[in-house]
Amino acid sequence: MSDDRLTFKEMCARFDVTPRTLRYYEYIELLSPEKSGRARYYSPRDVARMTLILRGRRFGFSLEEIRQWLSIYDEQGSRAQLEAMVDMSDRQLKALGDQREDLDRSIADLKALRDEVAESLAQQDAAGSKAR
Repeated sequence: MSDDRLTFKEMCARFDVTPRTLRYYEYIELLSPEKSGRARYYSPRDVARMTLILRGRRFGFSLEEIRQWLSIYDEQGSRAQLEAMVDMSDRQLKALGDQREDLDRSIADLKALRDEVAESLAQQDAAGSKAR
């Protein structure tokens, strides 16, 4: 075995993913390890792809979007892949910005509701202490 390949267990440890995740990524053809019997060996290409997959997930891309983006490299080369990344990133940045605005509104609404309830409780406490 070549020194630059990782075993299944090493790949899980390196990327802090579960065996189930790694098997799933293989199942949906994001990764294609070499197989020897039941053993799987991951090449530097698989390691690079896994890095990109996890980065894409962190940015909110779906696995299908990531799969399509990775396939562009194989079919059309690196320039087309980089151009696609710019387009995908622009769309995702817009979506994340929209989510941020929704989240900011929800936070403001919840703070206002909390303040109203806290004020109501304070008024009830004040009225209760006067009645005693």
